[in-house]
Amino acid sequence: MLKRKIEKKLDQWIQNSKKALIVTGARQVGKTYSIRERLQANKCSYLEINLIEKPEMIAVLNNVMSVDDMIVNITAIMDYKFVPGETIVFIDEVQELKDIITRVKFWVDDGRFRYVLSGSLLGIEMRNLRSVPVGYAQLLTMYPLDFEEFLLVAGMIDDTISYLKECLAERREVEEAVNERVLKAFSRYLIIGGMPDAVREYVETGDINNVSDIQSNIISLYKQDFSKYESKDKKLFLEAVYDTIPSNLLKQNKRFNYTDIKKGFHFEKAENSFLWLTYAGVTIPVYNTTEPRLALEQNKKSSLVKLYSSDVGLLTCQYGSPVKLQIISQNDKVNLGGLYENAVAQQLYAHGFSLFFYNSHKHGELDFVTEYNGSVLPVEVKSGKDYYVHSALDKALSNPEYEIENAYIFANCNVEVKERKVYLPVYMSAFVEEELTLPVLDPRV
Repeated sequence: MLKRKIEKKLDQWIQNSKKALIVTGARQVGKTYSIRERLQANKCSYLEINLIEKPEMIAVLNNVMSVDDMIVNITAIMDYKFVPGETIVFIDEVQELKDIITRVKFWVDDGRFRYVLSGSLLGIEMRNLRSVPVGYAQLLTMYPLDFEEFLLVAGMIDDTISYLKECLAERREVEEAVNERVLKAFSRYLIIGGMPDAVREYVETGDINNVSDIQSNIISLYKQDFSKYESKDKKLFLEAVYDTIPSNLLKQNKRFNYTDIKKGFHFEKAENSFLWLTYAGVTIPVYNTTEPRLALEQNKKSSLVKLYSSDVGLLTCQYGSPVKLQIISQNDKVNLGGLYENAVAQQLYAHGFSLFFYNSHKHGELDFVTEYNGSVLPVEVKSGKDYYVHSALDKALSNPEYEIENAYIFANCNVEVKERKVYLPVYMSAFVEEELTLPVLDPRV
């Protein structure tokens, strides 16, 4: 069984909340499985309706405003007894009838039942809706398995992971045998990624060919979504943008090149495609910040962007079998910088970090810049042995105007601290969590 971090939040909602729960995330990240598993584990009485598997339910629920109407319409074709105060209504693939999201306010107000809504393109639908019931719903976003979840599924014990987190917190060296073992597991993660079906196949069979078939199928499903939910012209743009991610990440600066899509193509035509892919959970955008200082969002330059895949395993699948063989054989002559960056971006993004990059003709480029514990944190990712070389990072650290306290360098190394530069094994990116908490304020003015 795949153990996911989101289970704790699902349990908290089941046990404590009267709001509706809206779970969004990319296709195939395990939303349905996790919701159903936690409802069953908590011995909940629930009704599950999948609007793709049972399309006839779309007509049943269409234009239903009141809870009484919902009960009548559902029980007319389904053998189910609603129990006030107990029944949880779980509507999956709700993007097929997006208006339900706005109606949930009235259902929650009724108070008899509770509701879970889940769908693979809800990020897009909620962005387009005029009225999202913020005060009546809790929103959870689900991502592919991060590396910590991957380790647990692959059999690593909690004590080992706790030990690694202690090494990160205390900035002390990891025992070499443990470090080598986890670095090897991370190289496997570059191939397998975090899509639940791919991880499950890897754990059960170890057959990379089967894993690749699963990943290829997921990529095909993504592209079907492009055409299903967008016009033909928009679909072509989306597919073209998505297909250029692997090649762009092989470049030195890894930035998206608009002319790869079409000569004369500009940011203004591509922006909506970037946003669509992001809200669909398919890509991770990393925008340029003109200054590596608080607040990074205010210095964002949207026309300069790096696009990463939401799952590093899907990215590796797009590169094909030769790259996978080079990773397995640990050939350090192959450029894996894009894969390493993608994996690190995936970990940090899933943990809630907003990622930017900084580039200056004078100072060079920082792979990532984010805000961590109240200050700016530059992040460099190195796949080779030259991880001590980083002139742009040195220049940023030496500039007092940026007020940078520390920088993280993720590489195939052990934990080491040199002045304000913290060298970390690349897998430690999965354990970086925001620690800053805001104080409780006296509401009296």
